[in-house]
Amino acid sequence: MTLDDKTLDDKTRTELEAAVFRRLVEHLRGRTDVQNIDLMNLAGFCRNCLSNWLKDAADARGVPLSKDESREAVYGMPYEEWKAKHQREASAAQKDAFAKSHVHG
Repeated sequence: MTLDDKTLDDKTRTELEAAVFRRLVEHLRGRTDVQNIDLMNLAGFCRNCLSNWLKDAADARGVPLSKDESREAVYGMPYEEWKAKHQREASAAQKDAFAKSHVHG
């Protein structure tokens, strides 16, 4: 059975996908040592992307959710607080890798 399999109803698929999202968010909350720039350099997305995607999904369904609220849902605290506690200045190597991986042609 796959997530797209017709034997898996939409409600169950949505519940499974939601559980995975919650687990990913909890995992990232516990890995404050992993910086957003590292996630961007390796995977092409970061915590901010997740919060933006959450806000986009809310907007698409007419659910009121501010950018600050979506970030707090992902970070587990206000974004500015997370930055003050956990965000470090990106190294030259991190910045260079980011610039190389995000070249737009």
